[in-house]
Amino acid sequence: MTNKAVEEPQTNAENRRQKGEFVRGVSGFRATLGDADHPAETGRYHLFVALNCPWCHRVTLARTLLGLQGAITMDVAYPTRTDGDDPEGPNLWQFAPERISPLTGAPLPECTFERATGQNHRLIRDIYAAEGAEERSVPILYDKKTQRIVNNESAEIIRMLDAQAEALGSTLPEHQRPRLYPDDPALQTAIDTLNAQIYAAINNGAYKAGFSSDQSTYDAAFDLYFQTLNELDQRLSDGRDFLTGAQFTEADLRLFPTLYRHDPVYYLRMKLNGAKILDYPHLWRWLCRVHALQGVAEISALTHCRQGYFGRSWNRVIPRGPFQPMPYPEAYNHPELARSAGQ
Repeated sequence: MTNKAVEEPQTNAENRRQKGEFVRGVSGFRATLGDADHPAETGRYHLFVALNCPWCHRVTLARTLLGLQGAITMDVAYPTRTDGDDPEGPNLWQFAPERISPLTGAPLPECTFERATGQNHRLIRDIYAAEGAEERSVPILYDKKTQRIVNNESAEIIRMLDAQAEALGSTLPEHQRPRLYPDDPALQTAIDTLNAQIYAAINNGAYKAGFSSDQSTYDAAFDLYFQTLNELDQRLSDGRDFLTGAQFTEADLRLFPTLYRHDPVYYLRMKLNGAKILDYPHLWRWLCRVHALQGVAEISALTHCRQGYFGRSWNRVIPRGPFQPMPYPEAYNHPELARSAGQ
């Protein structure tokens, strides 16, 4: 059973976009992993992702933390989308493992060709087109047996991976595998409440601030973002390890991708320059704690994030910093860097 994903209201969406507001669309593929059409089987399913995308990041984190790397295959798109010179047009996710990264001067080793459909598609768009759809987004959960898209809503994908981890072939024994959405009703209510707050103010709020061209929309998103960071920092001030207590849950997983990007990327790119996560001592230590979980650092690709976000800016120049108090992501290995009040 999947959750009803927290989504942005679509009321007057086109009119709001015309006025300069960033309005996120709604994912169109919403089948359920584990039902009669898509039974949970080892090796049957595949993920299409881009590592710079925070919505993909939450899915790749779930795959890693649940021990599903060997059970669910994955292809990784190049972090820079097509430009106006591409014969298929601009702003399309592409598989281009041979391309040279402007940051590293070499191909990015995480990037792959498309290997699940048998068609070696170059563009994510073409995977949707095969089903008569016009969507272009990632992530995609794909059924290799039926050659169909199962789901492209990240919130639902992570909930399904959690519920079906054992049947899908997790390599982790049950006592070592986190339950991202435990059966405890009170904990579920707490997670759902946090998810709604984090989505509106932080996950989607960062995009409202960074990609809206209307000043009042930006101002409101900026204020809510930092207000919520303050609230989350206070929530963690009682010494708890994670947002709901001692246990890492889906709420932590959904917050991490945005805060991982904040200091090195969003502070500039999304115009969220009110403060850094370093300025929130409890949140910083939480961020380092999550980053230290087995597999998290390896699946969190800051090179892809920097290139993907700044590569879409007007001049495509990628900032080299920050390097104080130390370069990122190395800084995430140092919880002691958290700044105290007045520092």
